[in-house]
Amino acid sequence: MNQTNKPWEIEGLTEQEYNMIVDLLGREPNYTELGMFGVMWSEHCSYKNSKAVLRNFPTEGEVVLQGPGENAGIIDIGDNQALSFKIESHNHPSAIEPYQGAATGVGGIIRDIFTMGARPIALLDSLRFGFLDDEHVKYLFEEVVAGIAGYGNSIGVPTVGGETYFSNSYQGNPLVNAMCVGVMDHEDISTATASGIGNPVMVVGAATGRDGIQGASFASDELTDESEEDRPAVQVGDPFMEKLLLEASLELIKTGCLVGIQDMGAAGLISSASEMASRGETGIELDIDLVPKREEGMNSYEVLLSESQERMLVIPEAGKEDLVEQIFSKWDLNAAVIGEVTDDGMIRVLNKGKKVAEVPARILADDAPEYKRESKEPDYYNELKSFDIDSLFSIEENRLTRKDDIDYNNILESIITSENIASKSYIYEQYDHMVQINTVVLPGSDAAVLRIKGKDKGLALTTDCNSRYCYLDPERGGEIAVAEAARNITCSGGRPLAITDGLNFGNPMKPEIFWQFEKSIKGISKACQALNTPVTGGNVSFYNENPEGAVYPTPIVGMVGLLDKLEYATDQFFKNIGDLIILLGKTESELGGSQYLESIHGHVKGRIPELDLEKEKKIQETCLELIKAGFVKSAHDCSDGGLAVTLFESSIGNLKGADIKIESNLKAEELLFSETQSRIVISLAREDKEMVEELIGDSIEYQVIGEVKGERLKINNLIDIYIEELKTKWEEAIPLKLIK
Repeated sequence: MNQTNKPWEIEGLTEQEYNMIVDLLGREPNYTELGMFGVMWSEHCSYKNSKAVLRNFPTEGEVVLQGPGENAGIIDIGDNQALSFKIESHNHPSAIEPYQGAATGVGGIIRDIFTMGARPIALLDSLRFGFLDDEHVKYLFEEVVAGIAGYGNSIGVPTVGGETYFSNSYQGNPLVNAMCVGVMDHEDISTATASGIGNPVMVVGAATGRDGIQGASFASDELTDESEEDRPAVQVGDPFMEKLLLEASLELIKTGCLVGIQDMGAAGLISSASEMASRGETGIELDIDLVPKREEGMNSYEVLLSESQERMLVIPEAGKEDLVEQIFSKWDLNAAVIGEVTDDGMIRVLNKGKKVAEVPARILADDAPEYKRESKEPDYYNELKSFDIDSLFSIEENRLTRKDDIDYNNILESIITSENIASKSYIYEQYDHMVQINTVVLPGSDAAVLRIKGKDKGLALTTDCNSRYCYLDPERGGEIAVAEAARNITCSGGRPLAITDGLNFGNPMKPEIFWQFEKSIKGISKACQALNTPVTGGNVSFYNENPEGAVYPTPIVGMVGLLDKLEYATDQFFKNIGDLIILLGKTESELGGSQYLESIHGHVKGRIPELDLEKEKKIQETCLELIKAGFVKSAHDCSDGGLAVTLFESSIGNLKGADIKIESNLKAEELLFSETQSRIVISLAREDKEMVEELIGDSIEYQVIGEVKGERLKINNLIDIYIEELKTKWEEAIPLKLIK
């Protein structure tokens, strides 16, 4: 601290913030206190640049039991059961140390769930990388996937779904977002609150080391060429110890002696202590000497800010310390009393009997400055939106009845084998998605479906975000992320209930980035209100930039839905020869921002598809009604890549093709590859056609477009391909890129 006359800069604070701290304390902070403020007032912990905008989210609803503000959100799923779920990012650590960055991201989100009293039953992820023709990107990609697999497989929580996208915008700054879902009974719901004056404060789990110090501050700054030097800020995880911690924590919660419990994640002990005390309007006194340590000579700054993994802060009722120690000892884990709850609202830290820090808990946890950053529409926005797609076509006339000199089979193959559409089986085959034996619909369909043990109902889970859309139109892109997630839940037989969000953006100090952030939040909020899917919590990750610029705005939506009966579980794959294929919704001329435009013409440009949320809701309600009536054999959201890709993806599961004949006035490219929203492809038995049409009535537009037939996919006279051959190329696309 004495090496500069600007001590605040060491801790990532501004001079204005330092002066604010001095005013709040009535004195200058010492070295340890300044470190406490540095992490707690970082964007990662305080949300000082995002909090004002996040208040626009709809966070209440009839199913919401716990909204934002706790370790994770909780919703009611009936039968005295609740679902806890959340998504969080671990982007910067994964860019520097991809295996441990991804692994500890998984470990952290699992702790957030069992801290709420829920048993984790599923993991999902949402990943973004540069293109795989770059050797460093290949390294990041393989290590991140290995880290997720290594931690999730070892702890015994299945990774059942997710998404992976590739773009140059993520070169050098991958996005690694992990989502966890857990189930509990209502009476087991726990909170992270410190209450009861005189109650002991205990640290349980792993011993504290020097790993991860200032990790929260590291995550609140841009990556640079020098960021490799921040490798010590990346934590190291131990999934086997976390499994013990999970079981011990859930056992402790069941005893009913617990007042509060919180994961020691970002900013470690000081974050957990100050947030718990602030929620309870109490104080906490901590004795650093009593914290179990695995390294010699750790000072108070290091102990308070360490982000060593697999640790929790728990507050039991006074007199129950021995019970806590017995439970954790049984699981071979530390459990030590390190302080007590006080009535003065202060976080007081002792070291060798001396007071080394004393700061009001509320100032640390809740009184960080709140900024409304400058917002400015980027110069690129109107320029890219006004791109004339018709200028790419040499023939303006309708191409539905003749191919001319264009081979649409080759075009479809190019799109199918592009990194964004190609099979992600290389990824999810490394994950154990069957552990706990709850998985009903496996990875590779629209959403994962899990059974709820002992009940005739299930859960549908998905993560979604088209970041090209969010770059070209962040508000509508945010709307579409929610709508597509809900569509995926619906196609799987579920009723969409609520979302968690992982909001990944560049530097909020740049007006164009903050504009993207504001618009995305507006779009997500609008769609959540229309579809009745409130936001229960999530994560903001700013400063996702590399020396070349910011990542695409990437507001990931993690959504959960409920299957009222397990028999409603539906996948995307055609089942029987002769079944009819129906398109719910209508294809429009909407190639802007499409995978076709990027894969075939190299453009990320154009006006992205429109979204009518009322129409979207009716399409989803109709599809779900048909599923519940028992008519739907397969259902698949029509999105990335358009109708041709959707039909191919529906054909590959059982190697049953389709003969499609569509009447339309669209150009061939538009018919095949337009990404018009609010469309679902379903299949049904031929004899059910009349009843299905009667049920649909005039509520939505639809068209019988063909039948399940043979081993080829035929679309008018434009596409005629052998399914098995193209499936092989689709499956091999990513592995081949990795070995080149």
